[in-house]
Amino acid sequence: MSYSTADSLRPVTLDDVRGAQKMLTGVARATAMEGSRHLSQLVGSPVHLKCENLQRTGSFKLRGAYVRIAGLLPEERAAGVVAASAGNHAQGVALASSLLGVHSTVFMPNGAPLPKISATREYGAEVRLHGQVVDETLAAAQEYAAETGAVFIHPFDHPDIIAGQGTVGLEILDQCPEVGTIVVGIGGGGLAAGIAVAVKAVRPDVRIVGVQAAGAAAYPPSLAAGRPVTVANPATMADGIRVGRPGDVPFALVEELVDEVRTVSEDQLSAALLLCLERAKMVVEPAGASPVAALLAEPGAFAGPVVAVLSGGNVDPVLLQRVLRHGMAAQGRYLAVRLRLTDRPGALATLLGVLSAVDANVLDVSHVRTDPRLGLAEAEVELHLETKGPAHCTEVGRSLREAGYTVID
Repeated sequence: MSYSTADSLRPVTLDDVRGAQKMLTGVARATAMEGSRHLSQLVGSPVHLKCENLQRTGSFKLRGAYVRIAGLLPEERAAGVVAASAGNHAQGVALASSLLGVHSTVFMPNGAPLPKISATREYGAEVRLHGQVVDETLAAAQEYAAETGAVFIHPFDHPDIIAGQGTVGLEILDQCPEVGTIVVGIGGGGLAAGIAVAVKAVRPDVRIVGVQAAGAAAYPPSLAAGRPVTVANPATMADGIRVGRPGDVPFALVEELVDEVRTVSEDQLSAALLLCLERAKMVVEPAGASPVAALLAEPGAFAGPVVAVLSGGNVDPVLLQRVLRHGMAAQGRYLAVRLRLTDRPGALATLLGVLSAVDANVLDVSHVRTDPRLGLAEAEVELHLETKGPAHCTEVGRSLREAGYTVID
């Protein structure tokens, strides 16, 4: 299953996906599908989580990378492969190349998380750090390919890649034959396109819903224009779907086969990641949690049974800490409060007593005494509180004001 540049726009078929599935036997795991009682109650029908976060290398990317590299001609393999990625695609290419005995060079941005850089090296790739953003890294990788003859392995814009990712769809049909809706995150579109090819060929009645981060949503304007268009400066915590332009190959398939593309906010992504961790006991990266975010945003919009694809679990611990705090804040379980009080002995203890009376847990306290906006005997205090939800946040604010404190918005 190898395509030249000339026919790289060749449509992907069910036979291609089935061929990829045979090729991946013993290489990629048939990942588990777990039920979610909480989401099922919310949606009103069974909801299952397709756990690609438990795939080898921590995401679905191994599937497409292996099929693409396995399909290279002997002389192409001899020249090696090169890729550009901030994380998941890098690790997929690294492991696939090692399994196939092909030398791989992976360009990663200078700001890539250290765990992802280390994992890519451990999977066998030569890692080169270049640029501050992925576009710069991509340009460097393509320049390297032109200079050395190495084959550039695109993360989503190639039929082999899409066929490999489509094996997720075949597994969903096998594990949940009665599926009514599949919800999947979309960046460049390779995973959604592959799943749609596989599923629609067997069950055309299944609804396929793609999900993008609102700050990096290139598909809605592209679908409206009937061609891939570029969104300038895509911005989202979900780096796995932070893509400024759909791929030509997946776009054609998404346009034909995907029923709807929705967008979710950063708050919704944070809440979804928190839910996956607390309720499903799943460590999922923000991009992988995007289908859950869509379910939380409008649970009544999805006919069941629903399968939400958790596409990856490679989340940087520092980002995870920030996102979880953001998710707690979005759910009203974390509250930052600034207020003014009289700067005298015992004032802070009195304030903490007010908070204790309303059962707010103080996580952090900081003082400011030298701001020129403050009176001579005033201090400004910022508190980070653990709360129990929006109603509790309102109660905390009301109690502080009733106690005579000036709360600064």
